[in-house]
Amino acid sequence: MAPVEGSFRYGGYRIAFAEYGRGERALVLVHGLLMNRHMYDNLAPEMASRGYRVITVDLLGHGASDQPADMRAYSMSAFSDQLAALCDHLELDRPVVGGTSLGANVALEMATRHPCAARALFIEMPVLDNALVAAGLIFLPILVALRVGKPALRGIAALTNRIPRSNFLIDILLDWTRRPPEASEAVLEGLLFGRTAPPREERELIGLPALVIGHPADPLHPFSDSDMLAEELPGARLVNAESIFEWRINPGRLDDELAAFIAEAYASEEAESAAGAATSGDRPRP
Repeated sequence: MAPVEGSFRYGGYRIAFAEYGRGERALVLVHGLLMNRHMYDNLAPEMASRGYRVITVDLLGHGASDQPADMRAYSMSAFSDQLAALCDHLELDRPVVGGTSLGANVALEMATRHPCAARALFIEMPVLDNALVAAGLIFLPILVALRVGKPALRGIAALTNRIPRSNFLIDILLDWTRRPPEASEAVLEGLLFGRTAPPREERELIGLPALVIGHPADPLHPFSDSDMLAEELPGARLVNAESIFEWRINPGRLDDELAAFIAEAYASEEAESAAGAATSGDRPRP
């Protein structure tokens, strides 16, 4: 299924997105750090084939969106505002919103800053309290390499951008190297020296239904963070993936989990609306 690509202006910048399928029941997917919407090239058409309208977005500094080399353009709150603006631009009626790693954190941030923008959250591999040391150990050396190795990295990006997109997993890895190093450096600076996720006291106030997907043996996305989040969110359900590769290599089970969660989120809302309408209809007229 080929997507319909589009963009809109927000804060003076161009934000790109792609749409799969049509209908009132919508799912918005947000990519991981220094990646892009193509990481959902398999998941998005699969969910669309099940009757959902799926939107994948490139956050500012990623993919086909503008990529200013200014760390002040990048923060978790700015990303969450872009996500809410996308929902407004497409006139989505409280879609299911979520993503992977950075995308999971952005969805949580949007739920705290724009509590009426989504009806449910899909959270895969959140980066929370138990991941902070690993995140520093992984991304600070990358930031140093970006700062001192720009000429070589520009050459690598020029080379890898000439390689046609082919295998899904290979492209996910190559997309890291296809980026301009100046933009990658600015994104990492903005995020590493700012807020990375809503704190516990804010997460506990999120009242939306949530599907939390946790992976074992992943230091950057420890299962303990997913387990903790599922306990903090009143309406959360935790699903244990076999590994970080399950959804990329053998996605059937987790595809079914997500599709069922979306259906349940919309069915609950429709049932509540119908019950409210019936109650109003039963009231005696003055």
